[in-house]
This record gives sequence, structure tokens and C-alpha cells, in this order.
Amino acid sequence: MLVLGVVARGRVMNVRYTRVCLHEFGYQLPPIELSSATIEERLAPVYQRLKLPAGRLELMTGIRSRRLWAPGTRPSDGAAAAGAAAIAKSGIDAAALECLLFTSVSRDMMEPATAAFVHRTLGLPPSCLLFDISNACLGFLDGMIMLANMLEMGQIQAGLLVAGETAEGLIASTLNHLLTDATLTRKTIKPLFASLTIGSGAVALVMTRSDYRDTGHYLRGGACRANTAHNDLCQGGQNAEQGTLMSTDSEQLLEKGIATAADCWGFFQDCLGWDKRSIDRFFCHQVGKAHAQMLFETLQLDPAKNFATLPALGNVGSVSAPITMALGIEQGALVPGQRAAVLGIGSGINALMLGIDW
Repeated sequence: MLVLGVVARGRVMNVRYTRVCLHEFGYQLPPIELSSATIEERLAPVYQRLKLPAGRLELMTGIRSRRLWAPGTRPSDGAAAAGAAAIAKSGIDAAALECLLFTSVSRDMMEPATAAFVHRTLGLPPSCLLFDISNACLGFLDGMIMLANMLEMGQIQAGLLVAGETAEGLIASTLNHLLTDATLTRKTIKPLFASLTIGSGAVALVMTRSDYRDTGHYLRGGACRANTAHNDLCQGGQNAEQGTLMSTDSEQLLEKGIATAADCWGFFQDCLGWDKRSIDRFFCHQVGKAHAQMLFETLQLDPAKNFATLPALGNVGSVSAPITMALGIEQGALVPGQRAAVLGIGSGINALMLGIDW
């Protein structure tokens, strides 16, 4: 049964599912580790000119390192590798997959869809519906909703979600800008620092109808909330001269993002009939340690139930929440019979929360 609800305070979609199964995630961790200390070493001239204390990047964000791909790696490369791992774990023939969604911020190019490259690499059937879906850091979670809708309605029996984020260009452009723009001050440099928290990675997930392949792991539903009055707080794009750059008002984004999540949390609990005591584990989109601390304080959740990969991976965009859940499952933080909530907040501002019985 698919239930869509619209409430009075703006447009809010609540969804519930009874036939949607999740398989285990596939993922890829890039081979290059870039520490916050190494970034600060490269920025030594800037730190000296502006009298910035060493160690502030890790201190402010809680991020010790992030991962990067080898030069020339495209978003579809990581996504396809993660997809192959997810398919292998599911035991489902690639020929049986009827939908492929690519959900990253990063894309191979403007056209064709990056999903087309993943489809070709994985050898998926010509009957497989494919397209890209993008919503900043919530793309993968949105993809889970889109795929679940098709499964619940019986339009397909099995589908695949993939995401592959490539932070290399953004980090390189940001470092170059910081090192070459002599007009930057301690105040004007702040919107650029959030770009140095970004990392690369890839994740994938096979989803099926329970009457086709029942894994015992179920997506129960979720809720979303949009607060687009604040879509100017984190914006980025490509510049012909400077490459990829982003500008982020971290303090305002934190405040407005948490407020949006708090609004969404109420709808999430009402939709599924869950409360915080019934949830065994939380997996969140990861921005920084202050973000996680404020989120759990505001929602009055037990921080001990949060599984985090932030110190080692940083903010991996759309890959962040699902790869954290993948690693949590792998490390025994979520076991069969337990309940999980995936809490996502993305620039825009959007909040999306999903409930899973594992």
C-alpha cells in the first residue's frame, strides 16, 4: 500500500510502504586519503597572512581526513564499481534489474545522463529504465523513495540505486582560490572553508518487491520537508576561470537546516507511528561535528545511537548517509531485527527522513 499525505503547513509528502525490500549496500572507498593537516600545510601562506591557528579545520569540523579518487576517475566509474558490488551481494541477475537511478551531485557531463554510463558498464538490459536524479546531498534518499514507489505499485520487481561523488575538482579549485586571492580576509574566507570538508566515495543499493525477493530488510516509509526560502545559503557551480567553487554560509545553513529537520521529524514520527525510543540506530547525512551535536540535541535523540563516519570520510554529498549505513551494517552497528532511521538534510534547504526495519 502506498500512502501519500499532504498536510496543512505547506506541502509535505509522507509515504508508507508494505512491499519494499532493501538488499545490502555495495560501496567503494577511494584510494587516496587527504588529511585536514595536509590541507592546512598547503594553505600555510594563507594561514600565516591571516594569522589563522593551525588545526582549526579539524577542530571546527571534526573531520580528520577525506578520501579522493585517482586522477581521471569519473562519477560513473565509482558508481558502477559500487553497483557491481551491490548486485553481487544481492544474488540477483543484472538482467533482472528494471530500473537504474544515478543520484549524485557529481556527474560525468551535462549530457547524456551519467546513469547511461553506469548502465553500459554494468551490462544492464535494454529494457531497464534509467535516469539521473539530483537533489544536493539528498539525491540517494530521494532515489530510494522514487524506486520504492515503483516497487510498491508493482511497476517493477527489482531496481538499482547508485551514487558516485568526486570532490577532487572542488577541493583543487578551492585551494587554488584561497592561495591566489590576496583580497581574502578572515571574514570573507569563511564561506569557502565548507568546501574543504567534502570527500569522494561511491555507494549502491538493490531494492526489490518482497514478493519477488524477500530479504527481511524493509523500507517502511518516511517524510520530507522543504524550506527553499534559504536556498541561497549554499550554492556552487563551475567557473571558466576558477573551476568548481562553492560558497556556504555555514552558520546560517546549520541553524535553518536543523530547524527544517526538527519540523520534518514530527511528520516522520506521525507517518510511521514511531517514536525515538523504538529506533535502535540513526544514520545521518554528515556535515560536521557541530551539525550532528545540534541535530541530536534539538530532536532530543540519544547520540549513542548515532553511527558516524565523519572523522574519516568527511561530507561525501549524496553518498554520505547511505555509505555510513553500509559501514554500520558491516561493523555490526545494525543487525537483523533492529530499526533504523536515516536522517538527511541538504542545501536547498530540504530534509528527508526514512524508516527501515532491518
